[in-house]
Amino acid sequence: MAHPTVAVLERHLHLYRRLWRASVFSSFILPVLFLVSIGIGVGGYVGEVGGVDYLAWIVPGVMASTAFQMAIGESTYSVLGDFKWVRAYHAMRATPVEVRDMVAGWLLYILLRVEVAAVVFLGVTGLFGALRSPWAVVTPVVAALVAVAAAAPVTAFAASIDNDSYFALLFRFVMIPSTLFAGVFFPVEQLPEVVRPLAYLSPLWHGVELSRAATLGAAPPWPAVVHVGCLLAFAAAGLVWAVSAFRKRLQD
Repeated sequence: MAHPTVAVLERHLHLYRRLWRASVFSSFILPVLFLVSIGIGVGGYVGEVGGVDYLAWIVPGVMASTAFQMAIGESTYSVLGDFKWVRAYHAMRATPVEVRDMVAGWLLYILLRVEVAAVVFLGVTGLFGALRSPWAVVTPVVAALVAVAAAAPVTAFAASIDNDSYFALLFRFVMIPSTLFAGVFFPVEQLPEVVRPLAYLSPLWHGVELSRAATLGAAPPWPAVVHVGCLLAFAAAGLVWAVSAFRKRLQD
């Protein structure tokens, strides 16, 4: 018999096997098209940023933001739906599956989704000559850290609410501003000093800076261990919150 965490992972993968076609465009094709249009098209007008061409500069940001957006998007309606409409988690609770297995199995599923997309994206960008350092091979690991740092707290949030209208607020006031002002498209240093701390509070900024350091072979603005530590802190806090939220929701 499979471990309960593995059983939960298998359940999500089984469902995804029936739905994967719907995610191909957003997970694989759209980031590449975005990279070509912005990195090459707009990059022709921007020129260089930080001494490198705009395509090479924006690649790590697009990869990190793709992981960030995938993690958030997958952790909203899917989690709430399995509680409120499908009641899949209630069914799991009637088996030997523990709450921690539900959360761990779900986050493993998110990791697999993000890692496949990251590896494909990395291969495509390599064909464009946008990778300037052999350290670029560690960017999928950074994408995994960003994914867990985003997915864990959002999963907890989705398990804590009963109305999906809150997701519009999450997308509008968290995901979109983080994507726009976390150094994906332009250096955070160009923001007013009073606004920069808001960028530093986003896990995406830490992921972008780590990815950019890896693909360009340059040191990140903060020590790498600090960036990694911040991402792990987001992930750990979200994991604790998610387990607590799942347990409370299943007792209702």
